[in-house]
Amino acid sequence: MEILNFKSVNIICLLLALGMANAIPASAQKESHVPVIFETDMGNDVDDGLALAMLFRYADDGVINLLGISNNKQSLSSLQFIDLMRRKYGYPQLPIATVQNGVQGENEAKSFARKVMDYKEDGRLVYSSRVKNYKHVESAVHFYRRMLANAKDTSVVIISVGFSSNLAAVLESKPDRYSILNGRELIARKVKFLSTMAGNFSSSKQKEFNIISDLPASRKVFRDWPGPIYISPFEVGASIHFPATVIEANLGYKGHHPLVTAYKEYIPMPYNRETWDLSSVLFAVEPEVHYFQVSKPGKLVVDEDGYTQFNEDINGRHYFLHTPSRPEGAKIKDRYVELIRAVTP
Repeated sequence: MEILNFKSVNIICLLLALGMANAIPASAQKESHVPVIFETDMGNDVDDGLALAMLFRYADDGVINLLGISNNKQSLSSLQFIDLMRRKYGYPQLPIATVQNGVQGENEAKSFARKVMDYKEDGRLVYSSRVKNYKHVESAVHFYRRMLANAKDTSVVIISVGFSSNLAAVLESKPDRYSILNGRELIARKVKFLSTMAGNFSSSKQKEFNIISDLPASRKVFRDWPGPIYISPFEVGASIHFPATVIEANLGYKGHHPLVTAYKEYIPMPYNRETWDLSSVLFAVEPEVHYFQVSKPGKLVVDEDGYTQFNEDINGRHYFLHTPSRPEGAKIKDRYVELIRAVTP
C-alpha cells in the first residue's frame, strides 16, 4: 500500500472539496445571512407590519442579517410600533432610523400604530415603548451611510415599502466620517438591489400612494438610482389577501401580540388584507424560488403628476413583478402565512 505524503493528501482533499461544492444545489451555495435594510412607512396600513414579521422570521432562520428598520414618514407613533415589534420578536437592539423633516404621518398612524399604543385592557395600557421622542432614534441618512460603509461590496438588499424620502436623501448625501464616497457612489458600490412596492401598471391609469406621498423623492430615486430596482406594482399585492382566520388564531402566539392588535384595530374584523408590502419582501429574500415572474429590463418613469409608466429597454436596470396566476397566488399566500405564523414546537 502506497503511503501518501502530506502534499498528496492536501491535493486530494482539495479535489474532494471542489467535487462536493459542485454537487451542492445552487440554492444551497448562495450566500446566507444576506444583509437587509427595511424601509417602511409604518403605521397607516397593516401590511407593513405583516412584512416586518416576515423579515423577523427570515432573520430567525438565518436567511438574512436584518441591519435595521428605517421609517420614512414623520410619526412618533410609527417608531413606537416598530419598537414594539422588534422587542416582541426578540431583536430589542435592532437599529431604528427615521426620516428628517419628512412627510407628516401622525394622522395616518392613527389607522393602527397609535391605536396599538393606546390599546387598553381593564383600563390599563397593554403596550409601552422605549422610544419616547425622536432623540432616541437615529436619522435615516446617518444610519444608511454607517451601514453601507461597513458592508461588503454589492451585498446589501434594500426593501422599500413606503415613501422614497429617505432613499432620495441618501442619494444626495455627501462624504462623511463613514465614507469618502457620496451617496450615489456609496449605493452603487454597496447595494445589490432595491426591491420596492411602488407604481401602478394596471390598464386603468391610476396614481399609487407610495409614489405620490413624496413625489419629488420618488422621481429622483427612479431617475437616479445607480443599481437594479425590482418593482412590485399595486396590482400584484392587490391580487393576494392575507387570511383573517390566521389573525383570529392570534398568529399561533400566546398572550397579546402587537401585530394581531394592529390588524384587528385597523379595520373591523374579519377581513382579508391585500399583501402589497409582503410581495417586495418575498421576492427580495427568495428570488430563486420564482414566486413571481419578472419583466424584461426597462425604465420606470414617474411623471410630474405622479403617474407611472414602464418602458422596456435592453439597457434598463428596472424590472417589475407580474401579477401571479391563481395557483401561484395560492402558493404565495401559503408562504406568507408560514412566515408570519408562530413556529409550532
